[in-house]
Amino acid sequence: MTVRDLTILGCSSQQPTRLRNHGAYLLRWNGEGFLFDPGEGTQRQFIFANVAPPTVTRIFVSHFHGDHCLGLGSMLMRLNLDKVTHPIHCYYPASGKTYFDRLRYGTVYHETINVVEHPVSEEGVVHDDGQFRIEARFLKHGIDNIGWRVTEADRRKFDKEKLKQFGIQGENVRTLKREGQIASAGATISLEDVSHIVPGDAFAVVIDTRSCPNAIEIARGAKVLLCESTYLEEEKILAYKHHHLTAKEAAAIAKEAGVETLILTHFSARYLDLTPFEEEAREIFPNTFAADDLKVFPFPRNPGKS
Repeated sequence: MTVRDLTILGCSSQQPTRLRNHGAYLLRWNGEGFLFDPGEGTQRQFIFANVAPPTVTRIFVSHFHGDHCLGLGSMLMRLNLDKVTHPIHCYYPASGKTYFDRLRYGTVYHETINVVEHPVSEEGVVHDDGQFRIEARFLKHGIDNIGWRVTEADRRKFDKEKLKQFGIQGENVRTLKREGQIASAGATISLEDVSHIVPGDAFAVVIDTRSCPNAIEIARGAKVLLCESTYLEEEKILAYKHHHLTAKEAAAIAKEAGVETLILTHFSARYLDLTPFEEEAREIFPNTFAADDLKVFPFPRNPGKS
């Protein structure tokens, strides 16, 4: 089974601290590496996380404030240095194309990697290759800023007891899956008789925004929501002024969206202890956890019903 987990490479906001790097988040999932918002120092954080940079296959930039993108150029150069042969897909707001180019070509180097750009100008599905569907919605942050949702394809799960009941095994299972039906035990058995569809899991990222309907919609029903909570409730006015969320506001989004797990991140440098973020959010959404640099959260596969 492939690795499925979320590694927090950094969880600070605009200003890094002694203990928290600029934000960056690596989701390893079904053989792909989704890197979200690589801030300054992301390349070095891979070393501390003991993860090889070539794991990255797709890079997402929510918006072009520095703490969300200053590590992009160095990550692309590192992947170039490592001579990766797979394409590196990059998703970002189309209005920030100038900034993307500046980051990508900010220094002199001989580019050999295949960077596939996906500038996003309209909401909705921006990529679907049959394995993953990637969706984008614009959030409320004063500049173009995108919330992302990644959903794996649905899969079919066979019922072992029903297969046994109808005497279907080995090559016949593959035939049934390929053709949709098979003759067995004096009857015609359809695929639906011995299997069911398991919906694909979804992962949502909401970074840098005021509370808004699109933050809820992009997260709806997700297995995990990674959401900014720059401030505690006592600084709610400051959060609104700077187009950010408090821990309670993030929890309210998670609750209304019906997600399974909420992970808080993007903490202001003013806070040394992150425990109050969990405590505040859990009053509204109990299954909440605070991110921390190099912390790894499992992202287990939906087993489906027996």
